Amino acid sequence: MLRLAQAVAFLWSLSTASSFGVPKHSPVAFTTTLPQQHQQLPLGVRGGDSVHKSTTLSASVTSSDVVAEENLQVLSERGRRSVVNLVENDTDGAQAHVYGGWPAAGSEDEGKKQLAEQLADLDESYPGGLAAYLSKAKLLLKESADAVNPFEEYEALVPEGESLSFDGEGTMPFAEAEQKGIEAMAGATFVLVAGGLGERLGYSGIKLSLETNLCTNTNYLELYVRYIQAMEYLARQKTGRDDIRIPLVIMTSGDTDPLTRQLLKDNNNYGRDDDLITIVTQDKVAALKDGSAGLALEGDDRWSIQTKPHGHGDVHHLLFREGLVDKWEKEGKSHVVFLQDTNALVINSVIPTLGVSVAKGFHMNSICIPRLAGEAAGAITRLEHKSDPNKSLVINVEYNQLDPLLRSQGDKKGDVPDPNTGYSPFPGNANNLVLELGAYAKTLRGEDQGVVLEFVNPKYKDDTRTEFKKPTRLECMMQDIPKLFQKEMGQEANIGFTMFDRWFTFSPAKNALEAGVEAVDNGNSAPGTMSSAESDKYVQNQRKLKFASADVKVNEDPATELVKVGGIPVTPGPRIMLCPAFAITQEEILAKVGGAEKCTISERSSVVLEGHNLNIKNLEVDGALVIRCGDDTHVTVDGLKVENKGWELAELDPSKEYEETVSIRGYTMSKHETAEYVLTEPGNYVIGADGEAKKV
Repeated sequence: MLRLAQAVAFLWSLSTASSFGVPKHSPVAFTTTLPQQHQQLPLGVRGGDSVHKSTTLSASVTSSDVVAEENLQVLSERGRRSVVNLVENDTDGAQAHVYGGWPAAGSEDEGKKQLAEQLADLDESYPGGLAAYLSKAKLLLKESADAVNPFEEYEALVPEGESLSFDGEGTMPFAEAEQKGIEAMAGATFVLVAGGLGERLGYSGIKLSLETNLCTNTNYLELYVRYIQAMEYLARQKTGRDDIRIPLVIMTSGDTDPLTRQLLKDNNNYGRDDDLITIVTQDKVAALKDGSAGLALEGDDRWSIQTKPHGHGDVHHLLFREGLVDKWEKEGKSHVVFLQDTNALVINSVIPTLGVSVAKGFHMNSICIPRLAGEAAGAITRLEHKSDPNKSLVINVEYNQLDPLLRSQGDKKGDVPDPNTGYSPFPGNANNLVLELGAYAKTLRGEDQGVVLEFVNPKYKDDTRTEFKKPTRLECMMQDIPKLFQKEMGQEANIGFTMFDRWFTFSPAKNALEAGVEAVDNGNSAPGTMSSAESDKYVQNQRKLKFASADVKVNEDPATELVKVGGIPVTPGPRIMLCPAFAITQEEILAKVGGAEKCTISERSSVVLEGHNLNIKNLEVDGALVIRCGDDTHVTVDGLKVENKGWELAELDPSKEYEETVSIRGYTMSKHETAEYVLTEPGNYVIGADGEAKKV
C-alpha cells in the first residue's frame, strides 16, 4: 500500500478556502474574525496556493452544545476568540466534544481557561490559524482514506546530478568539486535540525549530547560546531580575510530547547561567539483522533488537547519568520547547509557538495548515497508530468511509492537494480541539503512563506479507514521544499543531487542497541546503532589515511573483518579520530600525511590528531597516541615511535552500572596507557624519536 505520508504531495492548485459553514446551534450570536496576523498568512494543502481570510460570521445557534455566554466571559479575550472560532468553523460537529457540554460557569473554570488558552496558542502558532490546520487536515484525511494515487500523471526519471568518490572515480573529480567548495566556504551558513530526544536510541537526553565516539568523547553538537570553526579557519587562510564568520542556526523543539541551550551554556558555545549561534524553536500541532479531523484530547483530561511534533519541515518557515534569510543576504552569504542531528559522517560531504552546487548552478542540492533497489530509503527523483511540463519537478519520493510508480511505466519492472552497478539508478536521499541563498530567499518570500507541503500518515483500525489506532497529525519534511521552489520559480528551479560512497557520508545513529542486535541477527549489515556509527567513523578515517599512503589496515568487511562487541559488528581497529581542526578536506590530508616518509598505525592502535598546523613526517604507532595543538602551534612529528598498552573495547559487565552514553553502545573503552601531547603555546615544535616535543 502506498505510504500515505506522501499521498497528496503532488496535487496541484487545490482550493484551500475553508469549507466550514455557519453552524446550526443555540440562540447565541457570534461576530468575530481571526486575528489579523492569521489573515496575512498562507493556507494550503501541503503548502497551499491561496491565502486564508476569515469572514465575519453571525450565527443563530440552536444546539445546547454551544458554549454559554457566562462561560465565555470566564475566558480571556484571546481564549474567547479562539473558542468562538472553533465553534463557528465546526460545520459537521467534529469538534463538539471540545466545546460541547461545558458545566455552568463557576464549575471547572480553571480547566476551561486552560483549554481556551491552548486553543489560542495553537491558533497563533500555525500559519493561518487552527481553522487553517483543520481545513487542511480534513482534505488530507479524505485523500488518505480514498487512497488517492498522487503520481497518476507523472513518470519517474533519474534527475541530473554528480557522483563523487574520495578514493575512486566519479562523474566529476573529487578534487575539482572540493576546490570549488573551498572557494565558496566564506558564503556558507549552517542550519542544524535538532528537535529530537534520544529515546529511540535508549538515551534519555537530547541526541545532540550523545558522544560520537569514546576516543575523544566529542558529542554531536560539539562535532558540528568544531567543523564549522575549521571551515571558517580554512576560509580565512585561503582568502587572507579575517572577517569571515560562519553562523549556525539550531532548530529545537519544546522537548529539546532547554537542554540544547544548557549544553551550549555549559560548554561556552564550544568557543563560538553568541551572535554566531541562533536557536529557533518549532511549535507542536494539534493531534487528530479520527477521519473527520476531530481534535484529540489528552487522555481523560477534557480540558487539554493532545499535541504532537509537526516535523522538521518547519525549519523553512522559522528561518523566514525570524528574519534570518534577510540577514544572511545582507551579509553577502551565498548558500545554506542543512544538517541532521546524528550522522557524524556527513560533514565530509559539505565542501564538495557546495562545490558541485557552484559548478552546476544548483538551487537545491541533496546529499545522496548509492541506494539498493527496494531499500527502505527515499530516492531523489525527477517527476515528469505527462501533459504539463511546468508541473515537473525533482523531489524525494519514498521507497514504497517509487516501486508502484516504476511498475506503472516503461518496462514495468519496478524498483530494480541497474545491472551495471548493482544499485538502484535513483540516488538514495541522505536528507542533508545545500540551498543557494538567492533562490531560497525568493521562494520563502512567496505567499507560502516557507510553509512546506504537509501530509498525514494515520494508522487505521480497520479497512473502513475512518478510525485511528492512535491520534495522528499533519506533518512536514524539510526535503519537500522543491514544491515551493517549483511554485515560485517554475522550470527555472535547478534542483539536483551529489552522491557519495556510504562509508564517506552516511552512518546515522538512530536505533537502540537491542533493535540493532536483532537487525544484525536478521542479516542487516547497517544496524544504525551508536556502536555501528562510531565504528564507521573509525573506518572512514582508516580509509582517508590509507588514501594518503599511510600504512593502515582498513577493517570494514562485515563478513571477514568486523568483530562483534555487544552484539554489533564493529571494526577491531585501528581507531582513528582525525578531528576537524586537523583536516576537513582531502587536500589537507594529503598535505599533512601524504608526504610522510612513514606513517604506520597497527590494527590495535588508537590515534587522535587535532591541530591546523600538525604535520606527520615519520610516525609509528602500536598503542594509543593523542596529539592536540593550538591554532598558532606548528608541530611536525618526525621519528616518533609509540609503543604502549593502548586502549581496548570491553563488553559491559552485567553486574555494573554505566552511564547511558556507554550502555547504549554495549561496550566501554578501557584506556590503559596513552602517549599524549597537548601543545597550545604558539611556536614551532618537533616531536622526534626521543618522544620529546621540542621547540625549534
